[in-house]
Amino acid sequence: MKLWLKRLPWLLCLALTATLVHTPPALARGETPVDQLVVGMSMINLLSLDPAGATGLEVSEVNANVYDMLLEQDAARPDQLIPALAERWEISPDRMRLTFHLRPGVTFHSGNPLTAQDVAWSLQRVVTLNKALASTWKAYGYTADNVSKLMRAEGPSTFVLDLPKATDPMLVLNTLTTSPSAFVIDRLTALQHAKGDDLGAAWLTTNTAGSGAFKLDIWRANDVILMSRFEQYWRGPARLRRVIMRNMTESQALRLMVERGDLDVARGMAATDIKALTRSKDVNVQTIPRGTLYYIALSMEQPLFQDIRVRQAIRALIDYQGINSVVMPHYGLINQRPLQLGLAARLDDPGYALNVAEAKRLLAEAGHPNGFKITIRSLTDSPFINIATSLQSTLAQAGIQAPIITGTGNQIYGAMRDRRFDILVGRGGGGAERHPHSSLRALIYNSDNREEARLSNFQGWRTSFYNAEINQLIEQAERERDASKQLAD
Repeated sequence: MKLWLKRLPWLLCLALTATLVHTPPALARGETPVDQLVVGMSMINLLSLDPAGATGLEVSEVNANVYDMLLEQDAARPDQLIPALAERWEISPDRMRLTFHLRPGVTFHSGNPLTAQDVAWSLQRVVTLNKALASTWKAYGYTADNVSKLMRAEGPSTFVLDLPKATDPMLVLNTLTTSPSAFVIDRLTALQHAKGDDLGAAWLTTNTAGSGAFKLDIWRANDVILMSRFEQYWRGPARLRRVIMRNMTESQALRLMVERGDLDVARGMAATDIKALTRSKDVNVQTIPRGTLYYIALSMEQPLFQDIRVRQAIRALIDYQGINSVVMPHYGLINQRPLQLGLAARLDDPGYALNVAEAKRLLAEAGHPNGFKITIRSLTDSPFINIATSLQSTLAQAGIQAPIITGTGNQIYGAMRDRRFDILVGRGGGGAERHPHSSLRALIYNSDNREEARLSNFQGWRTSFYNAEINQLIEQAERERDASKQLAD
C-alpha cells in the first residue's frame, strides 16, 4: 500500500505521534499463589465491558479472556490466522462471501451451546447499536438495514458473512481476528437482561456472557476486577485459577508492590520507575510490541486549526526527541508516520523536530504573533500526562497558552468522540492487525464527515479531518485483492 502513502500530504494529528506503543508489564517473582495472577493497573479508561462499544487496551485484555472469536492470530507469526471458534472457513470464488464452520461442543459460561446464531447476532448487534466499534463495519458497507441479510446463520454450525461491496476479504478476516467487536456473545443470556431495544447493552456494560477461558466474578469500577477459571473451557481449563486486577494509579506504589512481590504484573508505570526495576534481580521487565500509536490530535472543529500554518506551527512545537528520550523509554519508539513500524508500505520518518523559531514565523504569518489560548486533554496516566506536560511547555515558548484538562477515559475520549476538544493526547491505531489498511483506517480515513455519520472509532472522523483524495486512495487499495498490487508504488 505504498500507493496510499506516497501521495499523503501532511494532515490530521500533526506528527500523528512520535511514538509507537509497546506496553511493558513488569513481572515479579513474589508471594502470590502460583495459580493466581495479581495485576496492578489504572482503570480510569475501563468504562464498559460491552463488546459493541468497549474500546481501549485495558478492556480488550479483560474481554479477550472472557470471550472468544471465530479466528485468532498465530502468536509466533502474527500475519497468519488460525482456527478458534471456527475450525475452518472458506472464501467464495468471487471473493464476496466468507463461510465459517464452527467447532462442535463449545458452551458459554451459562451452559448454553454456542451456535452460529450467536455469532450472527453478536456482529449484527454491533452495527445495530451503532456504538464506536461499528465504525469499521460501516466502512465495509454494513448498515442496520442490511446486517440481518448479510450476517446470518445457516444452521446451528455455519455462519455466512456476505460482503456489501468489493473488498479484500483478508481485511475482513483480519477484523474478525483482532477487533473487540468480533467477540461472540451468549445471545440468550444477553437478551434475558435486555431493556427495551438495547439488546442487553446496559447489562453487558458491567457483566459478561462469553465462552472464554475465564469468567467475570466481580467488577467494581475503579477498584477491582476478579476473574476465575472456566472449568468447561473448550480448550481445557487454564493453568491459572484466578486473575485479580486492582486499580492502582501511582507509579511509585506499583513499583514498590512489584519489588515486594505483592503484584505479578504492573502496568502504567513511569519510565523512571520501570528503569529502576530493570536493576532488580527479582524482576523481569518485558517489552512487548503493539501496533498502536500515542498521538497528539488537533480538532478541525477548532477554527484556529483550520489554517494549515497554525497546524504546521504546532507540529514544530513538539519536542520529539525530548519526549522519546525522557518520557517514552519502555513505552514506545519514535514513529512519525501513520503506520506501524515494520510494515512493508511504511516510508521513512520525515524528520520532524522542535523548531520554535519556525513555529513563531508560521504563527505570525497566520496572524497570531502573540499566540493564543487553547486546551489540551489527557488522561492522568503515564505516559499521556507526561506528553501533555511536555507539549504545554513547548507551546508556551511560542506564546500559546494551553491549560491541561484531565479526567476519566469517558471525559477525555468521550469528548473526542463528540468532537469537543482542541488538542488531545491519545492512543490508537491499527492494534494487533498487521496490515497498512488497519492503521490508515483507524488514524486517517473518514468517508463521511457529517455529524450523523458517527464514525466515532476513527481518529479522522473524531478530528473532523476530511480529504477526499486520501479516502479514494484508501478505498482503492481496500478493493484490490492482489496483495502485490496493494504494495505498488
